[in-house]
Parts: sequence; structure tokens; C-alpha cells
Amino acid sequence: MLAVLAALAGVLAAWSPASPQSKPVLTTYRNSFVTFQYPSTWSTSVWKSSVLHFDPMVYLSTQATHNPCRTSSAGGGTSTTCGWPVNRLAPGGVVLRWENRGYPGASVSSFPGAKARIDGRNARLSTQRPGSCGTLGADETISVAIARPLQSNWTAFDACLRGPNLAEQERQIRALLRSTRFLAP
Repeated sequence: MLAVLAALAGVLAAWSPASPQSKPVLTTYRNSFVTFQYPSTWSTSVWKSSVLHFDPMVYLSTQATHNPCRTSSAGGGTSTTCGWPVNRLAPGGVVLRWENRGYPGASVSSFPGAKARIDGRNARLSTQRPGSCGTLGADETISVAIARPLQSNWTAFDACLRGPNLAEQERQIRALLRSTRFLAP
């Protein structure tokens, strides 16, 4: 009888929602502007670049990254363009970026997507398949424009997801956005 009860307890423990596979271990990212939690299996990369109208803050990815910005010289001046820190997403891959942007006359209310709130700030959230991330081999693009209390400025969040397991990746992105707290305007 005791052996049967012990075996039953083992089976129930394996099926328990508190099993280690149910929730990923989270890590906290923090800079002078924003803090949030993300799965510890993702890595962060920070590249600062002087680019007109935007300030890249942090990139996160499930795979190795490279500097996403390129500077070129032409006609006596230099220009910098930034893209993604990966060339192609691996199956099950995720890459995302946080940037502060500004452009005269810009307003978050004019961005596409559903109304949302991120840490109390007005936002617009858009999901497209494949969206702009299709160039990386992604199956889905999640973009969020978040209002800042500075005129014509917003925080841009873009995530590229590649299946399988898109539903789990979406859940992780939603959890990251729910954990977001802004530390500065």
C-alpha cells in the first residue's frame, strides 16, 4: 500500500503545475531608463550609436548577436544605419530591441495597432505575420510604440519570433511587457 501511495505521489508531482518546466527562470534588465524581466536563456547586448531620431537601448536574443550599426563615409560626412543584431533567426529564435525615438510631430496615437498601456503609459501594440521581421526569417513581428512625457518622443519595442512554439514566445513577450517599469521620462 505504501509503495502504491509513493508511486501516486511521484506521478502527481510530475504533473503538478509547479514543475520546473512551467515557468522559465527570469533575469532583470535595468538601465537608467527602463527595467524589465526576461527569460534567463536570452542574452542582452548594448551598442550605443549616435543616430538622428533614435537611441538604441538594448537588444535581447536567444542566439549570438553582432553590432547592428554600420557607419559609412561619403561626401565628406558620415552616416550610421542600424538594423538587427542577427542576420537570420534560428528555429525557435527570438530577437528584440528597445529604442527611444523622436521625430517632430510624432504621436503614439497615430501608430498602427491596438491601444495598450505599458507601465501606465499609452501605447499601440501591433502583431503582424511575418511583418518587418520576415527579412530575418521570423514568422511574427510584435511592435509596440509607447508614449513618453516628452513631446514627439516615444519608446519603440520590436520583437521578432520564429516558430515553432510561437504561442510560448508570445507569452514570454507579454510577460516582459507586463514587468516593464520606466525609471525616467
